[in-house]
Amino acid sequence: RELAEMDAEDERDLAEMEELRKTESACLEILKKYDFTEWELMEWSEQQAVFNFLYDSVTLTVVFGPPTDGEFFAARPARSIVSLDFESFLDEEQAPPSSCLVQRLIFQFLESRGSWQEKCPTLHYLPQALFDISLVVNRCKILGEELEFLERWGAKFHLLETDVKDTEVKLVFSSSVAFAKFELTLALSHDYPSAALPFRVQTHIGNIGEKEIAAVLSSVPVGHHYLQRIVFSIHQNLLQGPR
Repeated sequence: RELAEMDAEDERDLAEMEELRKTESACLEILKKYDFTEWELMEWSEQQAVFNFLYDSVTLTVVFGPPTDGEFFAARPARSIVSLDFESFLDEEQAPPSSCLVQRLIFQFLESRGSWQEKCPTLHYLPQALFDISLVVNRCKILGEELEFLERWGAKFHLLETDVKDTEVKLVFSSSVAFAKFELTLALSHDYPSAALPFRVQTHIGNIGEKEIAAVLSSVPVGHHYLQRIVFSIHQNLLQGPR
């Protein structure tokens, strides 16, 4: 009878292990699909941990306090966190405007969250904080790549000029076929690309104005490569011929 009980227990353990293995494998798939690990660990000592983001242009320094009772992190007593400090190392004089915009949006997010130390009082909370920051860095990095793409290839879409000022992007479109020239200014925030962008239009030539642009923008869903898709859609719907 004891043997039978042991066998049943072993089977339960094996079933449990198999279940855990499946869960782990599913989690790894999700992590692979949504790879937001945008940080690189530069230092981990008794006193502090240092993480770099975005090609070493943003640094997070986490200063540790004493161990916290009853909490464990990586099989050791978890440390309390005294402070989390973010610092920018981007040379704004030398960096392209798209990189400056990306940096501004990241710091806009970091400041909008208030005290990081309150959200992250012990090491236990650090992985979630790193994930949240990585998510925003990842989105802003893609935005920077979109701007670089438009600066390089914009002429194909009747985009004459891409100008970045603070957290706004001004796009100047010009098409002789559509007899139109206008400026579209989009206000960006760290929520990009998950929310529609506030905009204003200034018409120079022709009759493409706010109403026409609003109609096109309302048909472009938010999400991956939102800015590029806005430009493609304006080109496709407004600049192909006379209006």
